[in-house]
Order: sequence, then C-alpha cells, then structure tokens
Amino acid sequence: MNKRKKGSLAEDRACEHIGLLGGTVICRNYYFHTGEIDIIALDRYLGETYLCFIEVKYRKDASLGFPEEAVTRSKQQKILQGAKVFMNHKRIEPSVPVRFDVVSILGDDIKWIKNAFS
Repeated sequence: MNKRKKGSLAEDRACEHIGLLGGTVICRNYYFHTGEIDIIALDRYLGETYLCFIEVKYRKDASLGFPEEAVTRSKQQKILQGAKVFMNHKRIEPSVPVRFDVVSILGDDIKWIKNAFS
C-alpha cells in the first residue's frame, strides 16, 4: 500500500475517533500555499467551542518513535500558517478559540492529543 493510501486510511480512522469523542469534522485536507492541514474540526471543551487544526500521524510500531514526535517545529509552523489562511479565507473572527491538536495512531491504538502545540 502506498504512502498516500495509508495516510488517507489513518485520516479516516482519526475522523471516526474524533466523532466518537464528540468532535465534528468540518474539513479534511485543507490545502494552502505552503502545505496542508489534515483535519479541521469543532470540539467543545470546558463549555467553549474550539476550532481545531489537527495533524494526523501514523506508525505501525514504535521502532521509529511515537507518531506525535513526528510533528516537528517546522510542521507546527506550517499548520499555524495554514490556520491563519483558513480563518482569513472563511472570514472567521480572530476571537474564536483555536486549538492545535494531533491524532496519534500507533498500530491499533489511537489517541487525540488536544492542545498538542500552540
């Protein structure tokens, strides 16, 4: 199976997981001039609704490290840029609470790491 197909299947699993935990996926694979955001979702937390920009990382096992460790500083900066582009494009007010999350998939284990970076 090629890398794109594996990534798509991991994103499918991530979207399902987000939904099971009460989140609402509003966009997948948002492309902008310097990159892509895997998933954009809404999630209620402590009485507030957050606009979540989510990176999905998959590893079959931990031999190369945990999936979330692959979200490098450089990748974080690209996601931050993409979030700004998305919010401008959709005319979303800057006052809307925003969060940057990672969905980590290690084999069959999946976890939604909320507020993974800022």
